[in-house]
Amino acid sequence: MKNAIEQAKQCQNDVPIGCVIKHNGKIISSAHNKREADCDITAHAEILAIKSAQRVLGTTRLNECEMYVTLEPCPMCAWAIIQSGIKALYFGSYNTQYGAMGSVLDLKSVANSKIKIYGGICEEECNLLLDNFFKGLRK
Repeated sequence: MKNAIEQAKQCQNDVPIGCVIKHNGKIISSAHNKREADCDITAHAEILAIKSAQRVLGTTRLNECEMYVTLEPCPMCAWAIIQSGIKALYFGSYNTQYGAMGSVLDLKSVANSKIKIYGGICEEECNLLLDNFFKGLRK
C-alpha cells in the first residue's frame, strides 16, 4: 500500500489516488489519477494500472495479480478489476459516495466474482491525502 500512497502523492490537479499491481509479489504496474492531466475522464489510477499490467504480461487476464489502491474503486474501475480477473484487491479509504466493492454497491456479487477484497489498509494515511486535497480546493 505504501507504493500506492507514493503514487497518489504524484497527483497534481487530480484527486490523489494511487494504484499498484503486483504479480508474484513483484510490482509490475503503478499509476495515479490523470483525469485532469490527460483530459480523459477514464484516466483513473486503476484503469491506467490495469492497462499497463496487461501490456507487461501480454494478456488481458490478470488472474495471478493483486491490486493495491488508496481509495475503494468506483463502479467503472470495480467492473474493470473484476473483468481483468485480479485475484485480490487491497484498498485504503472507503468510498462512501461511489464505492463499488462493498460500501455503496457490491459489484462483486453481481458478477459472481471470487476476488478477495480487503479494505481499510493504511486508511488514516489515505484519508489524510484526500482530506488535504479537498480542503485545498475549498480555499
